[in-house]
Amino acid sequence: MINLQKGQRIEIGLKNVGVGLGWDPNESTGFEFDLDASAFMLASDGKLPQDEYFVFYNNTVSPDGAVESSGDDRSGGNSDSGDDETLTVDLNKVNPQVTEIVFTVTIHEADVRKQNFGQVRNSYIRIFNSVTNEVIAKYELDEDFSIETAVEFGRLYKHNGEWKFEAVGKGFKGGLQYFVNKYVR
Repeated sequence: MINLQKGQRIEIGLKNVGVGLGWDPNESTGFEFDLDASAFMLASDGKLPQDEYFVFYNNTVSPDGAVESSGDDRSGGNSDSGDDETLTVDLNKVNPQVTEIVFTVTIHEADVRKQNFGQVRNSYIRIFNSVTNEVIAKYELDEDFSIETAVEFGRLYKHNGEWKFEAVGKGFKGGLQYFVNKYVR
């Protein structure tokens, strides 16, 4: 397993990829932490071919059937030690128009709840073989993103006909709306 560093690129050599998001429930007073994993399937112009290529808790399957979300865990309580939300990707099914799949993690209603990644305990995102469950790479979210509410974690991208993975590791304020503004036509 590789502990990913920002900007690192790895060969994944897989056709069935899982992206798992995990975090611990909030034990302090206040609101639960509701982290959301999303995927933006982008064409060569860096935008969604259609809105339905944005896969998240309200659109759980892409039109080509390539990306699927496990749905919404609103507290981090789905698993004691594993992923709370997952996105599975079958690279064999990806629409030929799609050249990149960007994975994001956001905190739902972060502004209202006055939350950021620095407050979330044991938050991570990992890439794994969705057939064997073998972990390929893991990225810890809490250390680098103490004030951010949205993280562009990484991306699968097509290069010379092969899919590769890059750990992007860029944090932003503005939650999910930031990415919608960036990637939706």
